[in-house]
Amino acid sequence: MSYLGEYICKLDAKGRLTVPSGLKKQLDNEGREGFVLNRGFEGCLGLYPHKDWLVVSKKLNDLNLFTIKNRAFVRKFQNGATKLDMDGNGRVLLPKDLQEFAGISKEVVLFAYADRIEIWDKAKYEEVMNEEMGDFATLAEEVMSDGKDDEK
Repeated sequence: MSYLGEYICKLDAKGRLTVPSGLKKQLDNEGREGFVLNRGFEGCLGLYPHKDWLVVSKKLNDLNLFTIKNRAFVRKFQNGATKLDMDGNGRVLLPKDLQEFAGISKEVVLFAYADRIEIWDKAKYEEVMNEEMGDFATLAEEVMSDGKDDEK
């Protein structure tokens, strides 16, 4: 399953996030099985439906843990990973330590793609999205090129 969308939300006073209906429809049964929340990349949080977390966990378990960099990655990636359940009102409670890690105050952006939903502080998300990355077409060519045209 590949999730899709960008949603602006607010946390309530207790740190609960209501999962938007458009995202809830995509999650269907996955949301009922719960989620795993962890520290994401670039200062966001990563929210994985449980079934998707199992796939990620398998990849982590397949790493050679006798290699220093693999152990370091697993520790960092798993640091703070927390099981979350959606309540009857479609809310998940974000742990305070993870909110602090991501600098989340009140307004957040949920950015859904691939097997995860990134949770960003709204101001930080806008900052990251507005960073100058050069020409987007050039970036797309570098990332998406299969290299076949380069041989000509």
